[in-house]
Amino acid sequence: MKEAFRKIGKSYAVAAAEIGCSKPRLVAVINHGEWPKKGAAELRESLKQYFETNGAVIPQCLENEPETAPAHPNESEDDAMLLRKATLTQATRRYFGMVRDPFNDEIRSAEDVYMTPDVRYVREAMFQTACHGGFVAVVGESGAGKSTLREDLQDRINREGRQVITIEPYVLAMEDNDVKGKTLKAAHIAAAILEAVSPGTRPYRDSEARFRQIHRALQESAKAGNKHVLMIEEAHGLPIPTLKHLKRFFELKNGFDRLLGIVLIGQTELAQKLSENNPAVREVVQRCEVVTLLPLTDGRLAGYLKHKIERAGGDITKIMDESAIDAVAERLTVRGRSGRGVEEHSLLYPLAVNNLVSAAMNQAAELQMPVDGDMVRGV
Repeated sequence: MKEAFRKIGKSYAVAAAEIGCSKPRLVAVINHGEWPKKGAAELRESLKQYFETNGAVIPQCLENEPETAPAHPNESEDDAMLLRKATLTQATRRYFGMVRDPFNDEIRSAEDVYMTPDVRYVREAMFQTACHGGFVAVVGESGAGKSTLREDLQDRINREGRQVITIEPYVLAMEDNDVKGKTLKAAHIAAAILEAVSPGTRPYRDSEARFRQIHRALQESAKAGNKHVLMIEEAHGLPIPTLKHLKRFFELKNGFDRLLGIVLIGQTELAQKLSENNPAVREVVQRCEVVTLLPLTDGRLAGYLKHKIERAGGDITKIMDESAIDAVAERLTVRGRSGRGVEEHSLLYPLAVNNLVSAAMNQAAELQMPVDGDMVRGV
C-alpha cells in the first residue's frame, strides 16, 4: 500500500484532508499497517475510494479486514499505555533543536530533577532521616522517580559536605522468599553496616557477638562525628521477618542519640506490607513514616515537560501544543468500574510520560511537524 500511495504523488497532509482523517493516523496505516481500534472499517472504505478517485489500483491489503483491537474482550484499551522504552533519535533531536535527549539518562545534576511539592517533601524527609535519624519508607509506582531521589540524596550529602555514611546492602536477586530468589536477612544487613562503618573488619561468627560488634562500631563512628543511614532499594522484596528486625537496628543508640537512620525505597507492595492492618509488623508500622510519590496530576505535567525540554536546550512551544499535553494525560489515565462507580487511576509518572512523549516526538520528526494530540493518540 505504501508504494501505491507514493505513486499518486500527493503529500500525507493533502491525502489526509481528502480522506477525512488525521495525518498521523494516515501515516500509521500506510507506513506501519497500524489500524485504529475504532473506525477501522470506515477508514478502509475511505482509503479504497481515495485510490479509485486518483486512478490507482486498490491495494490487496485493503480488500481484507484490518487487524484492529485485541481479540480478548476483557482486555482494556488502556493496556497499550505502558509503552516500551523509547529514546529520541538523532534526527529527532536535530529537528527539534535539542543538544541531548531530555527523557533518557537525563539526570546529571540536582537541577535536572523536577520538583513538585510532594517530591520536595519526600526529598527533605529522606535528607532529614540521613542527617538526624529516623525511619521512613518511600513508596511509588514503577518509574515514579524513587531511584532518582536516592541518587539526589547521595549527591546532596556530598555537595554539602555532610558526615553521613550511607549503607546500601546489595539487593540483586532479592525476593521475599527463598523460592523466587534470595531473601535479605538481618545478618546480611549487619555485614553491610560493618563493612561501611569499619572497612576490613571481619564480622564475628556468633550472632550475638556480631551484633555487639556492630553496635560498638557504630558508637565509635558516631564519636568521630559521623551519622549513618541504611538505604534499602526494592524494599517491597523484603521478607516480613527482616522488616521486623529493622526495628531493632533502628533502636541502636548511644545514650539518647540514634545511631542509624533507615530509608526503605519500594513499590506499592511495600505500603501493603507496612499496613496498620498487618499485625505481623505492628512494631515497625508504629515507628515508620510512609511517604508516597504522587503522579504528575493537577497541572504538573505541563511544568514537568517544559522543565525537561528546556534543560535539553529545547523550546516546548515549538515542539508540542496544549492538545498534545492533554492527550498525554488522557492516554495515561486508566478508567475502571468498581462498586463505587467509575474510578480513575493515573499513570502520569516520569518514566511512562518520557516513553510516550519520546515515541510521539520521533513520529512527529518523521512527518516534519510539531507534536499534537492526534500524534500522541496514534502512538
